[in-house]
Amino acid sequence: MIPGEPHFAGVLGWPLERTLSPAIHAAAFESVGLPWVYLAWAVPPESLASAVEGLRVLRASGANVTMPHKEAILPLLDDLDEDARAVGAVNTVASGGGRLIGHNTDVSGFKEFLAGDAGATISGARCVVLGAGGAARAVVKALSELDAEVISVVARDAHKAASVAAIAGARGRAEPWTANIWAVADADVVVNATPLGMNKEKLLEGARFDAGQWVVDLIYDPPSTPLIDSARSQGAHAWGGIGMLVHQAAGSFRIWTGQEPPLPAMSAAAVTAIAGRSRD
Repeated sequence: MIPGEPHFAGVLGWPLERTLSPAIHAAAFESVGLPWVYLAWAVPPESLASAVEGLRVLRASGANVTMPHKEAILPLLDDLDEDARAVGAVNTVASGGGRLIGHNTDVSGFKEFLAGDAGATISGARCVVLGAGGAARAVVKALSELDAEVISVVARDAHKAASVAAIAGARGRAEPWTANIWAVADADVVVNATPLGMNKEKLLEGARFDAGQWVVDLIYDPPSTPLIDSARSQGAHAWGGIGMLVHQAAGSFRIWTGQEPPLPAMSAAAVTAIAGRSRD
């Protein structure tokens, strides 16, 4: 950035109707008194390269990256941090010295959510992750770093499931989608990293949960899904995706500004934004 120029960042995605990033980051900047501007950039896949070049030309301070660009943006950047390289996906871009660096704060965001908001103990746990996309890859890496005993990846695409499970090394296992209910029955921790439930689709219908299990659905809008409702009704510890969303956003804020993120303000903004949608 040139001294005196305004700082701005934004989110790259397609479409962006459901994104909460502008509300969360605007609240964060206001809370700490930073005169930053955060925008929503709806960028179709065929325009991603031009959009990334625009970040360079306009000297953006950074960007968040959401679906469907988290993997496609990799070759357009100058370098990647360790998590982005290991996961094969970027959700945060930082600008510095004329270079664009890709980061993945989903990994640290999920770890911070589990340790802080959820209070879950992962060391030695048997974990099941539903899905094989970028979010699932980040979750598997996080669970592995938290010393989970076994991480079973359940997905419809067997090849993708094996690829994601490999992130956990010897702890990772790939399971067929048809085994999802049986896999969950033996799990200490269950994470839904698929979009199933966003439109109230029933996931793991008929699955049995108990009070010793932790169930996390990464979907944050709506804040409660049929999976969460089912797990809670059976006594399990169940959490929606707002916590991880806020913590990964906090990681982006920390990278861009070098300051500690105002988590209460960011969390309140996310909850308020979702509540506003439910009234529309």
